[in-house]
Amino acid sequence: MFKSFWGSQEQQTQPHPQEISTDSWYPPSVVSSTNSSLPTTPSASSSSNFSIPRPPDRSNSMSNVSPAEAAGIIALLKDKSVDDLRKLLSDKDAYQHLFRSLEPVKTQNRVRDELRNETLQLTRANLEKEPQIMELRNQCRIIRTTELATALEKLHDLEKKKEEILKFYSPVSLLHQLQEAMNETEEESDALHRQLLDKEIDMTSFVQKYKKLRSTYHKRALTHLAAKTAITS
Repeated sequence: MFKSFWGSQEQQTQPHPQEISTDSWYPPSVVSSTNSSLPTTPSASSSSNFSIPRPPDRSNSMSNVSPAEAAGIIALLKDKSVDDLRKLLSDKDAYQHLFRSLEPVKTQNRVRDELRNETLQLTRANLEKEPQIMELRNQCRIIRTTELATALEKLHDLEKKKEEILKFYSPVSLLHQLQEAMNETEEESDALHRQLLDKEIDMTSFVQKYKKLRSTYHKRALTHLAAKTAITS
């Protein structure tokens, strides 16, 4: 009876080497991973059996760690004693010191510092150019309100002239001008003929002028016919 009582007392009071205080500030995945790395000792109930450590849960703590980085972390921790590992779990400053000594963390911090310095330099450069930007903005406003209005007015006049020129030299307009020229020549011929009947002009002058007018008329008539045929074909 006494033997079993003292035996039970020893089993209750003997600390388990894998137990870590639940008050640790580290996440459960880190604690469980470190517990699994601690060496196991024979239990009090059986001297021939050893407890097998449970594999750490790597689903959360190692999900974003590459195999090369994980190998480097393991190489850094494998030679540490149990007391050193427990200190890492209980001492936040020790853990932070080890964390900052990792090469991937150093690289990340260095890249972060470089990006921050470059951002600050760009910001300072932009701030130094602010007066120049304001001056250019004022110049653009002046140009938009004065010079641009004048340029738009000139552009409107030029476009109007362009439309008039295109309208004047359009095929329909040219045909109309040829027709009017033919009518004018026809009227001049009639007027010259009336002068002959009224004996206001002699026969010799009449023949010379009338011949010239009829020649011009027929040239314009042929040109009008050719242009009309080309347009309608």
